[in-house]
Parts: sequence; C-alpha cells; structure tokens
Amino acid sequence: MMEPTFTFFLTEEAKKIGINFSSPRQGDAGFDIRCLKVVSIAPGEKTLIETGLHLAIPQGFVGIVRDRSSVAVKGGLTAAGVIDSSYRGEVKILMHNTTKAPLTFEAGEKIAQLVVLQHLTGNALEAAPTLDDLGSTERASGGFGSTGKR
Repeated sequence: MMEPTFTFFLTEEAKKIGINFSSPRQGDAGFDIRCLKVVSIAPGEKTLIETGLHLAIPQGFVGIVRDRSSVAVKGGLTAAGVIDSSYRGEVKILMHNTTKAPLTFEAGEKIAQLVVLQHLTGNALEAAPTLDDLGSTERASGGFGSTGKR
C-alpha cells in the first residue's frame, strides 16, 4: 500500500492558540485532532466541535475520524466520521456525551484522531444485475445475530 501524503490548512485562529497538525509518532496510526474553542456538551447531547483544520486527502483515500481512548473513557464518543477526498471544508467533530454530567473540552485539547486509509473507488465496483450474481456463502443474507453468540 502506498503511503498517502496530503496537504492541510490551519485557520489563523487555530495557529494563534498553538494548534498544530503533524504526522503521528512512528508506529501510531492516527493524527491528533484538537478542539478550536472551549466547548461544553450537556449530558446525553451531541455537538459539532470546530477544529480550524482543513484537509486535502488524496483521491483513493479516506479520512476516518475515531475516538481517542482518553476522551472515550470520560464518555465522549465521536460519530459521522468519514472525510472524503473531495471535501475541503473545516473538519468538525460530532461528539456525543454519553454521561450524566457535562463534558468540557479546552481550546487546543486533543479530542479525536484521524486515520487515513486507502479505499476502493467507484471504478472498482461492478454492477450485478441480480442478487444471485453476487455468489453464495454459508452465511448468505443472515444479519444481526445470525452467526450465534459464540
């Protein structure tokens, strides 16, 4: 797999408070994403958190926003975490507070991580005229819980 390189832009507001965006440490998969402003999320609520970060992810790659373990253990979980290569707007993190207390993040605090992965493009997909043309498997169309608990 080729290693992706992409460009990024940080807003002046992000630079002013010392936010940076750099390659992960050797062996780490995710880039740290930081909060642009102080934000407090009420218990059970969700909010979009500004980051001041804009990315140009190369075609054939996708950015996947994932939880930071240190935030998840406090009850903050990310959602809606796909950044397509065609997107140039500000990266915003949809954060859900799963606790019964307010969850607060300080400006510049690490709130999520970004993993960049190669993916199949639309050119790799072939249309199948019928469901039968997909081939058969032992599982077939069995869904939720169909493979048992063990």
